[in-house]
Amino acid sequence: MSALQEKLTAARDAGQILESTCKNACELLQSSDNQVIHSTVEELVDGEHWNELNDRFFRTLAFGTGGLRGRTVGRVVTTAERGSAAEDERPEHPCVGTNSMNFFNLSRAMQGMVSFLLESHKADGKDGKPSMSFAHDTRHFSRDFAEFCAKVATDLGVDAYLFETPVATPELSFSVRHLGASAGVVITASHNPSHDNGFKASFSDGAQLIEPQATQVIVKVNSIPSDTYDALPADQQGKLTMLGKEIDEAYMETLETLLLNPSLVAESEPPKIVFTNLHGVGKHIVVPILERLGMPCETVAAQDVQDGAFPTVESPNPENASALQMAVDQANASGADIVIGTDPDCDRMGVAVRGRDGDLHLLTGNQTGSLMTYYRVKTMIDEGMITDANRERAVVVKTFVTSQLQDAICEHYGISCVNTLTGFKFIAAKMKKYEEAIPKDLYDDYDSLPAETSRALRLEHSKFYVFGSEESYGYLGSDAIRDKDGNGAVVMFAELAAYSKSLGKTLIELLDDVYKMFGYFLEVNKSKYFEGAEGAAKIQQLAKSYADNPPTEVDGTAVTRVRDFANDTILDEEGDVIPAEKMLFVELADGRSFAVRPSGTEPKIKYYLFGNRRPESGSTLDDAQLATAKAEVGEASDRLWAALEADIEARLS
Repeated sequence: MSALQEKLTAARDAGQILESTCKNACELLQSSDNQVIHSTVEELVDGEHWNELNDRFFRTLAFGTGGLRGRTVGRVVTTAERGSAAEDERPEHPCVGTNSMNFFNLSRAMQGMVSFLLESHKADGKDGKPSMSFAHDTRHFSRDFAEFCAKVATDLGVDAYLFETPVATPELSFSVRHLGASAGVVITASHNPSHDNGFKASFSDGAQLIEPQATQVIVKVNSIPSDTYDALPADQQGKLTMLGKEIDEAYMETLETLLLNPSLVAESEPPKIVFTNLHGVGKHIVVPILERLGMPCETVAAQDVQDGAFPTVESPNPENASALQMAVDQANASGADIVIGTDPDCDRMGVAVRGRDGDLHLLTGNQTGSLMTYYRVKTMIDEGMITDANRERAVVVKTFVTSQLQDAICEHYGISCVNTLTGFKFIAAKMKKYEEAIPKDLYDDYDSLPAETSRALRLEHSKFYVFGSEESYGYLGSDAIRDKDGNGAVVMFAELAAYSKSLGKTLIELLDDVYKMFGYFLEVNKSKYFEGAEGAAKIQQLAKSYADNPPTEVDGTAVTRVRDFANDTILDEEGDVIPAEKMLFVELADGRSFAVRPSGTEPKIKYYLFGNRRPESGSTLDDAQLATAKAEVGEASDRLWAALEADIEARLS
């Protein structure tokens, strides 16, 4: 045992670090001769940074159904990690630790992915080598990680496609299908803080891992203890191909098909748009596609800069008002109609729209998704794409925790609304199901079909995916892509804005018209954050408490129904079994409801609160009734959260 391992053991015996921390750190030190690792652990031990050691080593970062996600810059950055970088620069080396996002865990992930792909490729009797597409965003170490992953793939006998520049997560999904790749990986942590990064894996359909393949890959990855591997002889290795403008062009051609009424866009005065990509990748596609469609935009110059530190925002999340403030200020100065922002990997979109009062108003993800649901369903019917003869085969897909206003819209127009678990992979699974239901003798290559042809096939033989959304600002309007798409969302929202402008209405007024037709629906999202090893335990404690002891009364109102998605058998609207998930959905006697679930990507537990006021059957709400509904539903939602917060404290005490 080395002197450093003896120090770790002494710290364990003194109760300063966890048993698992000691074990994982000692094993890493023993298996690696990397000096950065040894120097970092020694500095943390000598500096008595016990919490930092626990956070970095209390577990080995597990490969889950979404891949990997964790800190790539520690709270404490050691001298060895800092290297030659200045204090205000990205460290030279990623965060050391078995629970960190670094080359150690990336190597394990890639070894497991490659092993699975080689086995399945052989079992399917396919010729040649399997292939993988690799993309990355602008985060710290993203390019380094993407190049490393591509190298592991080729070293172990898999062909690799690597994007030349940072691109959006949905373009990675598109590339997998367009190139016929066996799988894909994007290096991103989406809208997480700048110190995080991640490894997000997709299969040949361009969607994230789902069962049964997910478990098969997870088992392989999590069984690999070391980052070392033996590269194949040169003549057996895979080939590396770089991807550039040609794949961008194919992707943009697909985005153009999202327009439902091109003449409306072409003939009307376009809305004035200010766009920001929050130091991420959005400008790469958003600006040229809007110009191509005749809806040019201004950008926020200071936030055009691709910088993983996200220096102009506290959080690069377009769900947060502060993230869009610079764009709002610019829009107010220029008189723009709408502000649009996308997160660093451009799979989410947030917006602010100008009201009749002259002010810019932020829309929630639920409001934006519901407006787009209304417009796209209505327009497809108006344009004859959906008819009385086929509307039973048209479907909107959303998550259980997304606004029930969308269910009401679909019910009104006579099309299906299917609810899934949180995560776009579950929406993508529905698209895969609908694709596979089309008789294979009717086409040679589904991905090469024009949008009109594939729509006609689905409306006749399967289900036509109209639109899908998540409350967390994710939207998708085309099954050519199997992940939420910020680029496509911008195109669809710009058309919606043009439609509203053609009516002489602001988008706020259009939203109120929708409320008057279908009822006022309010959704409020709250979270409780618990960082590090201690926080992870609290999150699990809360989740277990809800499952073991679900509430029977909240805010003085009786609970009428509890759905435990982890332990109950729950079917969706199509009769498919919902996979087990740690989520509880609680309905109250007065019509309010809430859901609670641990986040799969961040150290928090999430609460989703719902309230509504529907018009009487066959009628609509007038202005006064809508104003009353907004006030009463809002006040009831505030009371519900106050009651839940008190209950949280009791459950943790």
